[in-house]
Amino acid sequence: MKRTIILYASALAVLIVLLKQLEYRYFIKDFSFEFYAGVIALLFTVLGVWVGLKLTKRKTVIINKLVEDFKVNENTMRELGISGREYEVLKLIAQGYSNQEIADKLFISLNTVKTHSSNLFVKLDVKRRTQAIQRAKEMALIP
Repeated sequence: MKRTIILYASALAVLIVLLKQLEYRYFIKDFSFEFYAGVIALLFTVLGVWVGLKLTKRKTVIINKLVEDFKVNENTMRELGISGREYEVLKLIAQGYSNQEIADKLFISLNTVKTHSSNLFVKLDVKRRTQAIQRAKEMALIP
């Protein structure tokens, strides 16, 4: 009984191998261009993803080191009369947060953020957020 099962299993295995070889040969002969074009397309896709990841890799080590070495010019802050809360708002503006996001982050109302921003603009003698960031960087208030 075992011998018959082994014989049939072996015969089926040999037949499956032969059928797969025939299928492979038929596939390569009839679709050789498509097969090779697909392999080349796959290789270029993998290469493109790899190069894209290498080119867009972020380098934060230098930025973090610059931020760690930065010292706030407290004399200028006192001269301008910038309060601690206004300074927090200025840092969040520099990080790109909107007024609503600043309000949520500092647990204050939107109108309070707008008031602090307006006070900062007057104290820094600017009209826009981008100008405030630039002026604060020039005065060594933010990194």
